[in-house]
Amino acid sequence: MLKTDKVIVVEGKYDAIRLANIVDAAILRTEGFGVFKDREKQELLRTLAEKRGLLVLTDGDSAGMLIRNHIRGLVPAEQITDVYVPDLYGKEKRKDKPSKEGKLGVEGIPDDILIEALKKAGVTDAGDVPPPPSDARQITRLDFYRDGLSGGPNSRAKRLALQNALGLPERMTGKQLLRIINMMISYDEYRALVD
Repeated sequence: MLKTDKVIVVEGKYDAIRLANIVDAAILRTEGFGVFKDREKQELLRTLAEKRGLLVLTDGDSAGMLIRNHIRGLVPAEQITDVYVPDLYGKEKRKDKPSKEGKLGVEGIPDDILIEALKKAGVTDAGDVPPPPSDARQITRLDFYRDGLSGGPNSRAKRLALQNALGLPERMTGKQLLRIINMMISYDEYRALVD
């Protein structure tokens, strides 16, 4: 399995599911053209790009390129690594007919082609990635529970307050929030926000 610390940006749910089987990484969906109007998602993209960098992997059709270019307008070029797959024609298994342009989207591209495209963009095998520093304390689900961010009567309100303090969108699950804040802030910064 490949591994990257960068956040991979894809268009939709099925693209994210597909990549989760190939690469160990945080994967963020644009929800197609939804990113054009979703100010919170745009701000999240900017924040993650600044902290981790983005790998943008959209479909090769005109819609995918439009979304890719929109992201390029939101985020400085040096914080983006583009991942491109070749145009392959056909239809995804779950669909009744091919897309408008007849091209396969990310979800329909064979594994070997996706892996090659990711490698060309600098994503490596997990063995090549140095382990995280042993002194880097991750924020855990247990921390969330102990700090009242999950499992309690006011957990949702407390999570929303934390999300607001970090400039994150409110439409996030507890698991998503945990993954994102571990990318954005240290354990000590987290403690300062919740204490």
